[in-house]
Amino acid sequence: MPTRTFHIVWTTYGTWLPGDQRGWVHKGTRGVQPPDEEREAAARRRLAQQPVQLTDPQRRIVEQTIRTHCRVRGWSPYAVNVRSNHVHVVLRTDREAWDVMKQLKSWCSRRLSDAERLDDVVARRAGRRRWFTEGGKCKTIENEQYLENAVQYVLHGQ
Repeated sequence: MPTRTFHIVWTTYGTWLPGDQRGWVHKGTRGVQPPDEEREAAARRRLAQQPVQLTDPQRRIVEQTIRTHCRVRGWSPYAVNVRSNHVHVVLRTDREAWDVMKQLKSWCSRRLSDAERLDDVVARRAGRRRWFTEGGKCKTIENEQYLENAVQYVLHGQ
């Protein structure tokens, strides 16, 4: 499979709900949807746990996990920025973007849970296991200018 470059973004659990005032994305519908307070309130009531805001140590765990996983897989990260409520990664890979995002989120979740000592069965049932939302956003980077803009945004536009 040829290599491609992607800008991948995902949010932490419960921090960007359907109906959010910043706009939101509805699966299967093009474009950003307008705010909807009732929809957001309903989504908030359905949360299985409190929203996740990553602490500075947790942000470092996520960044290190992403960089390590990229090294192991032979992927080339151009930029990584882990915020308290979302993650940006710009990388070159030989995989599909959604597969990459799934792997990164999975490994980051494992490492965060390990750091919280959620590694035995009882702790997993009692502790936090949902660190990130389902899905995310994956954009294919088509040219060098787009790559440069994406890297600058991820590193300096946050």
